[in-house]
Amino acid sequence: MLMSFLNDEAGVIVSAEIVLVTTILVLGLIVGLVEVQSAMIAELSDISSAIGNIDQSFSTSGYASLKYDGGIKARTFGAAYLDVQDDCDGDANVMIVCDDPGEVPAYYTDDSNVISN
Repeated sequence: MLMSFLNDEAGVIVSAEIVLVTTILVLGLIVGLVEVQSAMIAELSDISSAIGNIDQSFSTSGYASLKYDGGIKARTFGAAYLDVQDDCDGDANVMIVCDDPGEVPAYYTDDSNVISN
């Protein structure tokens, strides 16, 4: 029975058909992975914009406790912090890399000398 199964040629797939099916599957896999990558970048960009838009400003007032005779028994001073917007905060579009603030543009003069700002 095993020999008849091994010698049976009914249902044999030709190698050209295997190559065609494999090519179609690989192309579909590539397209699917590109779509997954695009969706991941879009979602991570949304998360980074949400984190960048968090305002961490705060302000606390001071407190003073007085004695019966009018003197100060205890005192705490207030504190405040103002969170200003950074360069890449609040980007609504997909922006992978912001401009590096350390880069200084160079300008060339007529005599080919480099002048940087």
